[in-house]
Amino acid sequence: MTLPSAESAPTAPPGRIALYTPEFAADPHTAYRRMRLAHGPLVPVDLAPGVPATLVIGYYQARRILNDPLHFPADPRAWEKLIPATCPVRPMMEWRPNALRSGGAEHARYRGANVHALDRVDQHALRALVEKVADGAIDGFRAAGSADLLTQYSFPIAFSVLSALLGCPDEIGQRIADGMAKIFDTTNAGEGNRILSQAVSDLVALRRLHPGDDITSRLALHPADLTDEEMGQQLVTLYGAGIEPLTNLISNTVLKILTDEEFSADLHAGLSTVRDALDAVLYTDPPMMNYCISYPPYPVDVEGVLLPADQPVVISMSAANNDPALTEGMPTGSHAGNRAHLAWSTGPHTCPARSHAYLIAETAVTHLLDALPQTELARPLAELAWRPGPFHRALESLPVTFPVAHEDAY
Repeated sequence: MTLPSAESAPTAPPGRIALYTPEFAADPHTAYRRMRLAHGPLVPVDLAPGVPATLVIGYYQARRILNDPLHFPADPRAWEKLIPATCPVRPMMEWRPNALRSGGAEHARYRGANVHALDRVDQHALRALVEKVADGAIDGFRAAGSADLLTQYSFPIAFSVLSALLGCPDEIGQRIADGMAKIFDTTNAGEGNRILSQAVSDLVALRRLHPGDDITSRLALHPADLTDEEMGQQLVTLYGAGIEPLTNLISNTVLKILTDEEFSADLHAGLSTVRDALDAVLYTDPPMMNYCISYPPYPVDVEGVLLPADQPVVISMSAANNDPALTEGMPTGSHAGNRAHLAWSTGPHTCPARSHAYLIAETAVTHLLDALPQTELARPLAELAWRPGPFHRALESLPVTFPVAHEDAY
């Protein structure tokens, strides 16, 4: 079976909803509401032209699937046989020998090595590192009175901190970030995959030869005895979760604080916290809005809907978190202290680095607010552009202005 290319199938066929269009990226929440009215919790979609999937937008249906790896395994190899190598979403979905794309004993082996390496990160040192990187980033644009916080603050923090944790030199890290950006955008994803694979291979070789106190070295020394390929693919997962989603979590949280007047007032009055802002974003606009993909090996009935064998089942964390079945009776915006969202997934593939991500994002946002408390959005919210792609919720830029502090003011 050969699937049509983007050129021959520019729109989704009747009955399926395209998740790859600029229109969907600009306003996914309206799209989710329409999906719910037309299809209920299980929606036929196209992830790319000619690539069908089921999008799960019901909270309880999503939890059921995420906690049932027997019927909904993460291994995509049967699906891949139907998908051309040029498919723009394939690098985000294809099989790799890592914890994200495996099950059973292999999943336990990979996840055990990852958890071991992550759990030995010094949280106090991590907070100090984030503050140091944040200071350097702010010093770079403070005198200008304006900045693009996405490229000048959020990304440098995510990139520099993750590279330090993984023992990755800047040159290799820049290649990894470039490859990841291409893959997430599903533009030139094949080239992004090539760049990424070579870069992580170089990092593995470096840390095999020169081990240090870092995640990559701990993976290399773990009793799981990972091969070079397995090592590289664990790093792909860690970078995939650590650069793009973390960059967007920081940026989207800053955006919420700058544009939600009621929340901002509560924050400044001490009635809410930056952690509350993070959780509000993880509920309403999580940086990975649609992912946690599984591939049923045979047709599975879910509430009267037969999900096809070997076709992706994609969890919409964004839509499921906002499912009226979950939020009914809950006051608008009342997410403070509530961790029931699916932004970190749940079940056997729950994100093992969520405490690290919380710490990095909370420290970064708090540091910015303390350093530049009078920051304002430089353009109306409606004029901000969102990057296309079925998986992430990512701004193209986050332009802000703030007063310039003159030396004679001190």
